[in-house]
Amino acid sequence: QVQLVESGGGSVQAGGSLRLSCAASGYSYRSNCMGWFRQAPGKEREGVATIGRYGTPSYGDSVKGRVTISKDNARNTLYLQMNSLESEDTAIYYCAAGFRGGAWGETSRYRYWGQGTQVTVSS
Repeated sequence: QVQLVESGGGSVQAGGSLRLSCAASGYSYRSNCMGWFRQAPGKEREGVATIGRYGTPSYGDSVKGRVTISKDNARNTLYLQMNSLESEDTAIYYCAAGFRGGAWGETSRYRYWGQGTQVTVSS
């Protein structure tokens, strides 16, 4: 059974930084594409970043230049380093795995999801 557990969320002031982690069990990061998504109140879930099986990253336009996605295959852990946070970044952040191919930013392309971690940025 695949389990994804996010951590590292919290409250931070605008301009601050956070690093999110996603630990997996029953699933290997080594040969799979992983993603981070977020959902703000009243909005659809949107893709933040993805990292391919060989480590190639892609980023959503709203976070490009401010976030970095990475993974540690040995620890089976995915990371999202977020800098220069803005109030618009406030959302629940989800880790996604089991990519089926296609557009990385579409939620329907992932089989597995974590429970999410709250990020709140105050201005």
